[in-house]
Amino acid sequence: MTHRSHRSHPSQSTLSDRTDVTLSSPHPPRRRVLRTGLGLTAAAGLATLAVPSPASASTRTAADGSPAHHTSANRLSRRNRRPTPREPLGTRQVPGSSVSVALRIGEAATVLVHVIRRYHYEIDTLVDGEVIGFRPADGTLKGRATNHASGTAVAIRPTWYPDGAKGGLFPHQLATVRDILKECQDVVAWGGDFRRPNESHFQIDVAPSDARLKRLAARIRGWEDIPGQGAGTLSLGA
Repeated sequence: MTHRSHRSHPSQSTLSDRTDVTLSSPHPPRRRVLRTGLGLTAAAGLATLAVPSPASASTRTAADGSPAHHTSANRLSRRNRRPTPREPLGTRQVPGSSVSVALRIGEAATVLVHVIRRYHYEIDTLVDGEVIGFRPADGTLKGRATNHASGTAVAIRPTWYPDGAKGGLFPHQLATVRDILKECQDVVAWGGDFRRPNESHFQIDVAPSDARLKRLAARIRGWEDIPGQGAGTLSLGA
């Protein structure tokens, strides 16, 4: 199977603390027909997927210590076993990028922001508006996409990687996604592995009380507190 990317310019990326290889994406854009067709509907698609502004939000501190704008979602039933009556949401900035995304505050936000950050540094540079987090349960969400309504899923460039399509990533990009998933130790699921693929989709795949989620979030926070560790760092050989 041939893996392709849709980025039209090289992207210099730096691996995390576990590796000292620098990736780049020098390949010219492919699947121009698909990109052209998607471009005609991108504006409408992004309008549909746009993150709503939290109503009556107040600025507080998220559970992981970062600034967040809080709101709540309604009572929902979700595939990742998150039937809590009200979900505290926060708009999080992805460090080192212009991307901001609305997510469930606490461990879920910590882990998903880390995933987005590694994608930004190691796969391709992201800009604000290319990542969708929380979406309201308005009847348009189906299957695993319902996890957006709890703030526990993100879609990275959903118009680039349409639902049901495979092969949107180059081999080295796919290898990085696999490395991210391995690092997350089954806490995060990727839509490219679903029976009906969605290569833009990443979700928290365990219950909120799962000890693995708490341990992973604690590890990520520890990396962020230590200079030279975490996503976007470069290990120089002695």
